[in-house]
Amino acid sequence: MFEVSELRKILMHDHPFGFLLEVVLRTVVMFMIILVALRASGRRGIKQLSIFELVLIIGLGSAAGDPMFYDDVGILPALVVFLVVITLYITVTRLSDRFVKIEKLLEGEPLYVIRDGNLLMDAFRESGLSQDEFFAELRLRNVEHLGQVRTVLIETSGEFSVLFYAEKDVRYGLPIFPSELQNKLSGTTHENCEYIACAKCGSVRNARDFDQLPTCPECDACEWIEASNAKRVG
Repeated sequence: MFEVSELRKILMHDHPFGFLLEVVLRTVVMFMIILVALRASGRRGIKQLSIFELVLIIGLGSAAGDPMFYDDVGILPALVVFLVVITLYITVTRLSDRFVKIEKLLEGEPLYVIRDGNLLMDAFRESGLSQDEFFAELRLRNVEHLGQVRTVLIETSGEFSVLFYAEKDVRYGLPIFPSELQNKLSGTTHENCEYIACAKCGSVRNARDFDQLPTCPECDACEWIEASNAKRVG
């Protein structure tokens, strides 16, 4: 039979109910310390998270959480942890601003995944993105096919920087909308196309140069889609 003492143990373990007031006080104090710590880290630490800044947040979160509800963890030791972590963060941030090698070590470098309209497969694989994720990011920027895009750079923050061709310079490219990606060519259906694009890497070829669909010389895939040269809208 379930006893009241067991319920009390589940709710409070060995602590008296008065400890809840202490939890409130601890939480308020740690909340204020977190606010001060984030303010000290500056706007840079709030706007975007690098790997080092993620370590900062995890470290502060761990230091802040335990003193809130563990009575055997004092607030002063947690405060020391905060001071040390913030000091390390400010020191390393200033060093990375002064020395490029340290900045590259901590935050990495921007990654070109499209340059001069060509998808760079090695860099694309290094990005860790799936094709669906990558194309979704481009579609959100009103990209209809890769021939509209001159350069795509993945910043160290993970954000995309996209440069477009001028309307007169738009070339044939791989369509990136799901319905078009499913319309893969087969047999000799490419005879009705002017240009074809590799469904994997986006490489474009003149359809008239082939009697049969070729193996892509860039990525060795053999799936092709009719390339588009539609102008960009928006």
